[in-house]
Amino acid sequence: MTNSRQIAFIALRDVHKGAYTDVALDRALQKANLSDIDRRLVTELLYGSVRRQRTLDFIIDQLAKKKSHQQPTELRSILHLGLYQLRYQERIPASAAVNTTVELAKDNGFAGLTGFVNGLLRQYTRLAEASPDFLEFPENPVERLGILHSFPDWIIKVWLEQLGLTETEKLCEWMNQTPTIDLRVNPLRVSVAEVETAIKSAGVLARPIPHLPQALRLIGNTGSIQKLPGFSQGWWFVQDASAQLVSHLLDPQPGEVIIDACAAPGGKTTHIAELMKDEGKVWAGDRTASRLRKLKENAQRLNLHSIEICTGDSRNLPQFYNVADRVLLDAPCSGLGTLHRHADARWRQTPESVQELSKLQQELLSHTSKFVKVGGVLVYATCTLHPAENEEVITEFMAENSGWQIEPPSPDSPYSDYTTPQGWLKVWPHNQDMDGFFMVRLRKTNVSE
Repeated sequence: MTNSRQIAFIALRDVHKGAYTDVALDRALQKANLSDIDRRLVTELLYGSVRRQRTLDFIIDQLAKKKSHQQPTELRSILHLGLYQLRYQERIPASAAVNTTVELAKDNGFAGLTGFVNGLLRQYTRLAEASPDFLEFPENPVERLGILHSFPDWIIKVWLEQLGLTETEKLCEWMNQTPTIDLRVNPLRVSVAEVETAIKSAGVLARPIPHLPQALRLIGNTGSIQKLPGFSQGWWFVQDASAQLVSHLLDPQPGEVIIDACAAPGGKTTHIAELMKDEGKVWAGDRTASRLRKLKENAQRLNLHSIEICTGDSRNLPQFYNVADRVLLDAPCSGLGTLHRHADARWRQTPESVQELSKLQQELLSHTSKFVKVGGVLVYATCTLHPAENEEVITEFMAENSGWQIEPPSPDSPYSDYTTPQGWLKVWPHNQDMDGFFMVRLRKTNVSE
């Protein structure tokens, strides 16, 4: 029995019972003493099987007498692992995928069904070798894309309305890739060139990202991130390129008072402090004390002293009214721009949860706008690609608050590539090769009536 596949099964079983993928993975890996190669295999099998869940169920539905939802839950998990390897893992020989999956069934209470598991996987292999396109997908484009790329129909509809068929398919393909790791170099401690050299000395390639002066993208396998040079010295922070873009749009200056209204776990908070040269005051607010502890740890590791922590809901902090030069509202959202990082998010979010989030976002924007001094700036940002959480929130806010105006980047700005005619920025992952984000910079011209 290949130990890594058993660990992957244990984690996937937990996910199918309701656990978050990252939590299930951490829990399973902590109990196992695996090499880096085996840890990567477990991670790939788990995240891939969760992402591709709808496609894998569709294959079972086409090949088995009993539909996927009629299979015993744990047997379904085992079949997912086997089919994921056969369909998406070119480096794993088909014979190895089949044999190890049969062993999984035998070792986990399905000894009497090993013939079924073996037959179904070998049938898939024969059909795929004869014709890679043997699966019969529905003609309806929403269902076809949803099944082929494994997304709920409602997400496909949201993207089709904005992008059309060709671009939506590209976005789906991008969202099923293994995510990259980006670093944000702390310029108060070290230069980008020094970090790049140190990372390369550890056998990991890194390259700068255009238009983001602190960003490095790691190439290939990294091993444990915490073991890379410079982590303990506070030289860098793991942060996607799109998230780095948000703080540059805010453009904090030394000596200012900044409020990060939904700050934990502190990626953007610490970036703001770095951009201010750690001079001034950054109020980091969040209603979750445990997540703020993580923010404090990050600030200490990066050796930043300008950050003050405030526990509380940003909708109920009147002491901050009219005190901030700049406010960042990185609002809680559905995360539709980061589905490649959060394998189960596509299955957890619903149209109803998006509407609830939109209401929360409108409330947060209304309250945090009161923190800004006249003449000050508020940046609203999300990592989602749903208009109800982005454009519609801003449109409603602007209609109800006459004392604000949208302030787009200047035409010669490096960020103009992401700027829309309305003045807000929208990062589409398949075009810019970074997480999907929406952000807009608002200027408070006078007290709203």
